[in-house]
Amino acid sequence: VQLVESGGGSVQAGGSLRLSCEGSGSLFCAMAWFRQAPGKAREEVAGIYVGGNNYVGDSVKNRFSISQDISQDNARHTVFLQMNSLKSEDTAMYYCAARKACGGTWYRADDFDYWGQGTQVTVS
Repeated sequence: VQLVESGGGSVQAGGSLRLSCEGSGSLFCAMAWFRQAPGKAREEVAGIYVGGNNYVGDSVKNRFSISQDISQDNARHTVFLQMNSLKSEDTAMYYCAARKACGGTWYRADDFDYWGQGTQVTVS
């Protein structure tokens, strides 16, 4: 199982970015995005279940959205995080997470078994 994130970068406040996380080797029951800024606790950003139910955290509601794409053979499961109206407080390392099991929440990091390497988002 491998999660590979892409799409991070630097953007001005008010701008947009789209993060991608391609998971290979499995179909995941849940995937999510977390973020962590220097000196701050990890924060849940958004989560999505294989059936399509999706959620976003309060701090990014109405600005961020999560979606997914599953290949026909279930070998690749990709999750996207569309980030609009970015603010300086959105600056953080963003991590993709996934799990095969369907139990658990979308917002608890401990509920996820697989993690990507992280992609930096900087808003100035």
